[in-house]
Amino acid sequence: QVQLVESGGGLVQAGGSLRLSCAASGRTPNINVMGWYRQAPGKQRELVATISSSGSTNYAESIKGRFTLSRDNLKITLSLQMNSLKPEDTAVYYCNALTDYYGAFWGQGTQVTVSS
Repeated sequence: QVQLVESGGGLVQAGGSLRLSCAASGRTPNINVMGWYRQAPGKQRELVATISSSGSTNYAESIKGRFTLSRDNLKITLSLQMNSLKPEDTAVYYCNALTDYYGAFWGQGTQVTVSS
């Protein structure tokens, strides 16, 4: 099992910044890819960004150039720096960890609200 705890969400005005963090515990040596997903009201959960254990990143087109994903493999933490936030970035953001043998795990989610 892997436990994921997110922090850093909140309310910000359009154009502002927030930094989300995710701390993993449990069977962390088995974690391969980590990432952030988000779900806005009435919409399906969508990928925001992922990063492999070797540092390869993948970003959704909608956030490229505004969000930066980083990972600390020693502390097993994941961070998402979000700049130039837009109202359409409003969603619940979920941390995800994909393991080699135990499947995928999710955090409880953190709310990000961007006001216009």
